[in-house]
Amino acid sequence: MHFLLYYIVILFTYSEIQPVSIAFCDASENWQINFQDSATPIMEGIINLHHDLMFFIWVIFIFVAWMLFRTLWHFNKTNNLTPSSLTHGTLIEMIWTITPAFVLLIIAVPSFSLLYAMDEVISPAITIKTLGHQWYWSYEYSDYTSTEGDILEFDSYMIPEEDLKEGQLRLLEVDNRVVVPVNTHVRIIVSAADVLHSWAIPALGIKCDAIPGRLNQTSLFVKRPGVYYGQCSEICGINHGFMPIVIEAVPLKNYINWLSLKLAD
Repeated sequence: MHFLLYYIVILFTYSEIQPVSIAFCDASENWQINFQDSATPIMEGIINLHHDLMFFIWVIFIFVAWMLFRTLWHFNKTNNLTPSSLTHGTLIEMIWTITPAFVLLIIAVPSFSLLYAMDEVISPAITIKTLGHQWYWSYEYSDYTSTEGDILEFDSYMIPEEDLKEGQLRLLEVDNRVVVPVNTHVRIIVSAADVLHSWAIPALGIKCDAIPGRLNQTSLFVKRPGVYYGQCSEICGINHGFMPIVIEAVPLKNYINWLSLKLAD
């Protein structure tokens, strides 16, 4: 044991130790089967609810598999020459009716809590209007106006593959990003100008339908700076896969500087 500790000390002393860094998964990756890293309390709640449900699913799966195995093993012609005449039992029918209902009640408590939290908009400091088109997004920061009285608004198109710079993501980069400050309540109003769209950013836990003639509302509270990628999640036509969404969360000071530059243009 002492030799092992001595060897570890020597190894760390004479080797080049690189600093540990955490890379947040804010865009989908190849062969990814898990969630993206959460950046909002809502996404954290979604992931926690998923893990809680997986616990019940595995318990039910193991129990049902065990029951099926026992049934196939004990109640076959070889091991059970005399079949049972029992057709039903009141007790067992009460158990297999009450138990699933009780499990559903347990699941309903965190589920309803999360649903209400997703619908609640808490005193937003910023309101951003999102309008879906075939096939791009328009954004309007209706809280701010320039000295000429113009509202800050812009269109966001996907950058073609031939125009991508090194490090940019194919089919996910846009020419104009939506910039929001971190640790700030932001209200998003979503609608569409032509057909159904869906404004979805997985890392932020947002998926809001954009319906022509109707205003839908959602909110976000980004907890850490970063760039978050999403896409339209409603089949809206031939270029449905070519209208991405990019949210850039920055510190409040950087957000004010970006806002000043945009209003000055």
